[in-house]
Amino acid sequence: MLDRRDEASSAQKQLNQLLKNKREPVDGTLLAVLVMLLLTGLLVLFSATYYNAQDAGDPFGEVRRQLIGVGLGAAAMLVTSRIPYRFWQDTWVVVGALAVSAVLLVLVIIPGVGVYVNGSRRWLSVAGMSFQPSEFAKIAIVLYMATTLTYRGRKIRSLFTGIVPVLLVPGIAFLLILEQPNLSTAGSILIVSFLMILMAGAKWKHLLLMLIGGLGVGGFYAWSEPYRRDRLLSFTDPFAKMHDEGYQLAQSLIAFGSGGLFGMGLGKGRQKYAYLPYPESDFIFAIVGEDFGLLGCLAVIAMFAAFMLAGLRIAVSCRDKFGSLLAAGITCSITVQAFLNMGVVIGILPTTGLPLPFFSSGGTSVSITMAAVGILLNISRTSGKMHT
Repeated sequence: MLDRRDEASSAQKQLNQLLKNKREPVDGTLLAVLVMLLLTGLLVLFSATYYNAQDAGDPFGEVRRQLIGVGLGAAAMLVTSRIPYRFWQDTWVVVGALAVSAVLLVLVIIPGVGVYVNGSRRWLSVAGMSFQPSEFAKIAIVLYMATTLTYRGRKIRSLFTGIVPVLLVPGIAFLLILEQPNLSTAGSILIVSFLMILMAGAKWKHLLLMLIGGLGVGGFYAWSEPYRRDRLLSFTDPFAKMHDEGYQLAQSLIAFGSGGLFGMGLGKGRQKYAYLPYPESDFIFAIVGEDFGLLGCLAVIAMFAAFMLAGLRIAVSCRDKFGSLLAAGITCSITVQAFLNMGVVIGILPTTGLPLPFFSSGGTSVSITMAAVGILLNISRTSGKMHT
């Protein structure tokens, strides 16, 4: 009888918390920046795909698919923004998310199951829709890191008994994603994990030591195969390798040069006319540079910076450690990917296949990202300082 009363009391508390969350406003700044990123992304995607999509008889096809993803993402974001964020700390939720991620990451690397495109198996196809399991894995790892770091407390200040055990799960995800192969996404997961460990109170010297070791392993991996070595070196002088690995980056730099300060105007850039490969995905930021110029690029960078500051402000003002780490992890996961992508497209980082959040085509990706932003918005409802 007492157990039933306890269960009823717990359920009533959860219901009361949910109703309370519905009355509290979300962070208006974050929401406004999200809307600006989505609208700008759709505009740039239209410019990037209109010309080539005409050959398929549907010039708005890519934008329409992205809009479906945004619509599904908006519905998911509405749901996750209403769920009390401590729900994601539940052991079964975290373990379930990690288990689903592991199964999907294993399935995608199995020949005949994962979709093979340009030498990589990064996609699964279900009912005619393809998606990247690594997108879901990124969020699952953030949930795991926030929960584990909260439980470990000050133990994280120890290298071998604190940091190393925590990194086992991200390390496994890294290796599975590396098998696709997808070094950029795998690397971004480790970067976000390191940042969360740092925010949890780890010592700088421990992280620096592991960073040096990680760079050594990454360098060996990149140098161990000729095609990876060529890709690593091509960004230093892409025009010298125009016939091979440097072609895409060279065309990207030409796009930025053509755009100049103010750009050529919406849809007037020429690199998308079959010169720049995949202008709708990994290199969509080059379309921003050609159509809108340096000022347009700075505006996009400013929006991602504003998103990062708004997310970190929510993390800092959150009253409990789990919520703070979860907010910081989601924010870093999105913005680290954005700045890595832009670094690749302008030629300061080696060329990798990492999409630009809210801009690159991919309905499933934008849906999952928006659902994660919904969790961030829920955390803002209960933060110590509200900004509307």
